[in-house]
Amino acid sequence: MSMAEAIVSDKFIDISEEVCPMSFVLTKLAIDELSDGQVLELICQAGEPVRNISIQLKEEGHTIVSVKKEGEKHFRLQVRKNF
Repeated sequence: MSMAEAIVSDKFIDISEEVCPMSFVLTKLAIDELSDGQVLELICQAGEPVRNISIQLKEEGHTIVSVKKEGEKHFRLQVRKNF
């Protein structure tokens, strides 16, 4: 697959109105519903939420496959569930 090809997400959640720790709790619940290798796509707030969610997911062994800025206040992340 070339770098230009989009990765298809298996599940999408919008947690842009949530604050910690609820933003991570909802992310964790969503990724737990996926099978290994599937991709979760989420929208969260910029700043602390996007940093904390990324760090916590990596610490659990998941792979952040893309991070894109969505306007001034949000980020869109795609996360592949670990094997």
